[in-house]
Amino acid sequence: MKRFFYEILESLHIAIAQIRANKTRAALTALGVIIGIVAVTMMGTAIMGINAGVDKSLSGFGDDILYVGKWPWRQIDDWWNFRNRPVISSRYAEEVNAWIAAHPGSPLKLAVPVDARNSTVMRGENRVENIYTAGTTADMARITKSEMKEGRFFSEVESQAGRNVCVIGYDVADALFPNESPIGKTVRISGQTFEVIGVPARQGSFLGLFSWDSMAMMPLSAYHHYFATSGDSSELRVQVDQTRMDQARDDLRGLMRRLRGLGPEYPDNFEINEQNAIRDQLNKIEYWIMIAGFGITGLALFVGAIGIMNITYVSVKERTREIGTRKALGARRRTILLQFVIEATAISLIGGMFGVGLTQGISGVLKAASPTFPLVFSFWLVAGALLASVITGIASGFAPAWTASKLDPVVALRYE
Repeated sequence: MKRFFYEILESLHIAIAQIRANKTRAALTALGVIIGIVAVTMMGTAIMGINAGVDKSLSGFGDDILYVGKWPWRQIDDWWNFRNRPVISSRYAEEVNAWIAAHPGSPLKLAVPVDARNSTVMRGENRVENIYTAGTTADMARITKSEMKEGRFFSEVESQAGRNVCVIGYDVADALFPNESPIGKTVRISGQTFEVIGVPARQGSFLGLFSWDSMAMMPLSAYHHYFATSGDSSELRVQVDQTRMDQARDDLRGLMRRLRGLGPEYPDNFEINEQNAIRDQLNKIEYWIMIAGFGITGLALFVGAIGIMNITYVSVKERTREIGTRKALGARRRTILLQFVIEATAISLIGGMFGVGLTQGISGVLKAASPTFPLVFSFWLVAGALLASVITGIASGFAPAWTASKLDPVVALRYE
């Protein structure tokens, strides 16, 4: 064991000496690994960034919410089977909440009705279009995870009275009130005047997912007074005990079937959706992006490995007499093998470290240029990149090192 440790140290000294003696060649050899590591780590950074962006976009809604609606949150081909479903009436919320009060042990906690449409929000000559405009009750503040940047959500009294008050998203407030607070001021939503009483904290959006930043919310009775809705965007949001999600889904389904008056022979004419449906769809897309991305970027690392193998073969040829001398003086085959494997690994590892540093620099520039695009540069990504560098060095250097270790000392000493 002691001899093996000494052989490793000696091989390291020889590798460092060779790299110093051939700096340009070592740098050009490591360049392929640098490019490969940058490609792989940038892909990993982007994939983890996508995960972070999706989580951030969905964070304001909570994982403990079930959404009862007309349409499923998945791709469907038989849309005609869903088109004629009856709308989700807002009165269902009162009946569900009454059932919850009568069954305190149920995993269902609170039901909140939501009717929605897209509208234009204006202040003077400034306007923002296609804003998600929703009518709901004061209970929405109890189930949302989004905090208020300033102001407040409308109260139960304002909700029951149907007052013309609203809560607008961060981006809406920034567009209409760029240099002032919107609290206490008025906006026009589809021609109707509403007083702004609150602005939620900025949530951010990613990959086109819904965000609180581009919305306006008002009391449900005010919404029904001013706006007509087709019912396609009407839904019931039900907060549940997340530890009993399956039971909550079953209880809610049974309750909705009773409210709809469906007999055992009739299928559901409503859909119970949850955030996991969105996550599952995005995970499938992300999986194929990851496969394609790492497949393409892995080719760059493979090219770098070929470069290291080629240069190591050249190094073996150039130092054939040295190998013969060392073997004649008693060096084992293992010693020669370790010498060239460690030399190849050292070059690859140096290239990997430069590649990781370059990736970190590129990530910093991209964050500065586009703050909304999430990039995650983690310790595990660095560790994985360096491990990939070591594996690349060992794999690419082993074949030339094996050739060197099998050289006959007599033949090697006569090599010119």
